[in-house]
Amino acid sequence: MSKIKNSFVCENCGVEHSKWKGQCPFCKEWNSIVEQIINEQPTKRWNKNYDLKEIIPTKLDNIDINNEKRIFTNDPEFDRVLGGGIVPGCVILIAGEPGIGKSTLLLQICSKIKSSVLYVSGEESLTQIKIRSNRINFKKSDFYVLNETDSEKIFYNITKIKPNLLIIDSIQTVTSSLISNSIASVSQIRKCTSDLIDFAKKTNTPVFLIGHITKDGSIAGPKVLEHMVDTVIQFEGDQDNNYRIIRANKNRYGATNEIGIYEMNESGLRVVKNPNRYLISNKNIKKSGHAIGCSIQGIRPLMIEVQALVSSAVYGTPQRSTTGFNSKRLNMILAILEKRAGIQIGSKDVFLNITGGISIDDPSIDLAVISSIISSHENIPIERNICFAGEIGLSGELRGISKLKERLSEAEKLGFSSSWLFEHHFSGFGQPSCSLNLLCYFSGITSKIRLGSAVLVIPWHNPILVAEQIGTLDVVSNGRYDFGVGRGYRDNEFKPR
Repeated sequence: MSKIKNSFVCENCGVEHSKWKGQCPFCKEWNSIVEQIINEQPTKRWNKNYDLKEIIPTKLDNIDINNEKRIFTNDPEFDRVLGGGIVPGCVILIAGEPGIGKSTLLLQICSKIKSSVLYVSGEESLTQIKIRSNRINFKKSDFYVLNETDSEKIFYNITKIKPNLLIIDSIQTVTSSLISNSIASVSQIRKCTSDLIDFAKKTNTPVFLIGHITKDGSIAGPKVLEHMVDTVIQFEGDQDNNYRIIRANKNRYGATNEIGIYEMNESGLRVVKNPNRYLISNKNIKKSGHAIGCSIQGIRPLMIEVQALVSSAVYGTPQRSTTGFNSKRLNMILAILEKRAGIQIGSKDVFLNITGGISIDDPSIDLAVISSIISSHENIPIERNICFAGEIGLSGELRGISKLKERLSEAEKLGFSSSWLFEHHFSGFGQPSCSLNLLCYFSGITSKIRLGSAVLVIPWHNPILVAEQIGTLDVVSNGRYDFGVGRGYRDNEFKPR
């Protein structure tokens, strides 16, 4: 006999409460708790015909990770984001705005995989899927399409077809008759996702879940959904722009923040082999407020163009607007400029844009952001053959960054003219104290780009030794070294130790 009870569940984090509250005490989200009616029935799984005696612990030393076989999609961008291909038994959540190309991407991936696929659609008819497949010239004999939202009927067809790959489009449309709540409710999504994960792990079948996103760009449904799956891929891009970006926000089988870049055309999504060329606009145009920064996304260096516009405030309160950049970090950078550099910008409107529809969280882009803001404020264009990479601290100091080799190699490949290293001592910020040694190393991995010191703190060095080191660096770099010297400005660097 089933029992009916009322439950109050947070739509953001999925935590159940005994009564309604204005704010969830766990995730601190306001007006996210909704009342749901739960019809408790005996728990049923997708398959109960397995023996518990077969489930035994395994010693960690006996697990061989070298035998892990991945399914390669023959799509270099998608394989890179996943960490080298699809892992059998993994559950992958792909989220993005409607019409951005999620279904198109998965259809193209399926056409390249030599395995049977079951595509379950709860939103589109079979005719619509056929039209899309014709548009991208999709050809695959063992590709099955099912238009169904009932989870019990879906699992019936799964056990009948036994596909090697399962796609659910979308998870918000799947319902279970064991849950009396409405479609896309927290309980429905959690129950159906749990059954799909159980199926994937028991049968070693990869499962793709397509999910919607909310107005603020987060994945719709309970936050626990992202914790349940193995991989979360975010599909980004402006629908008015032909370029699309996929990003791994979570990956249990590879690195996070890896990105893949595609171009949408009439025949589907095409891999962009050289993304730096579209992320940077015409290099011949010199305008104020434009700066180029070098960011690291995963293991890939990307040249990002930052555009800033600083103008007089039209309304009483100055506006702060960002696209592709954290608005709170922009406010911090503006405060640093006013406090540490004396640039009065608090009464100005500031608009910041990262071109190409890409979102950047890498703090090494700070220097490019500051440069573009100052360039717009003073109306002074920045040379297009200069790129910036550096993190700004709250005291206005320039902090050290990682993967200098990769950034420098990419800058030289794209035709940038010079690279400058600073020098500080006893800073504790990870800043280089032996810039000449690093520049010698950089001279060996580059051939054209000029190398400079900005600056060499001369009181810390023996003049004769510095002259010898500079001469050696100039010879090994084939005359590419630019000497910059200064006396230093930090008192703590000259205090007796």
